[in-house]
Amino acid sequence: MKNTKTITRAAMIAGLYAAITFATFFMSFGAVQYRVSEALTILPVFTASAIPGLSVGCAIANLVGFMLGVNPVGALDAVFGTAATLIAALITWRIGKCKSRVVRYTLAPLPPVLLNAVIVGFEICVFFVGTLTWETFLVNAFLVFIGEAVVCYVLGVPLMAVLEHKDRAKHIFG
Repeated sequence: MKNTKTITRAAMIAGLYAAITFATFFMSFGAVQYRVSEALTILPVFTASAIPGLSVGCAIANLVGFMLGVNPVGALDAVFGTAATLIAALITWRIGKCKSRVVRYTLAPLPPVLLNAVIVGFEICVFFVGTLTWETFLVNAFLVFIGEAVVCYVLGVPLMAVLEHKDRAKHIFG
């Protein structure tokens, strides 16, 4: 029964991530992106089910985005973007173990911000811009960093507060 619940939670998170990405596709892909679904990257603080859920959701969003022609980076985004999401989710899950609320609220949104800035910034340089220089990398990494920081801190932190309030996360994630 526990495995069924874990798989169900992961599938729900994957579906939610992909659905939000598709609903906001016009700002979810490209050099300047505000992927609203990235607010969900705080969920590993509450449940390990979010790790595969976010990773699968990201892979689905990137692959379908590529097939629909809205993801200019292409199918490799499903590999590199998903890897960034997976690594960030694992780190966020570890941060969630910290007892200090201030540390959780400050650091939990940071792994997806930093990892996506570096990995997706590199990806955009190589596959979208077509040239990899230190300057183009820094510009693209900075643009991704800003978009991620806005979404993860402006939307993700309040989501974390709502889920922590009155232990809502325990009722939702068990």
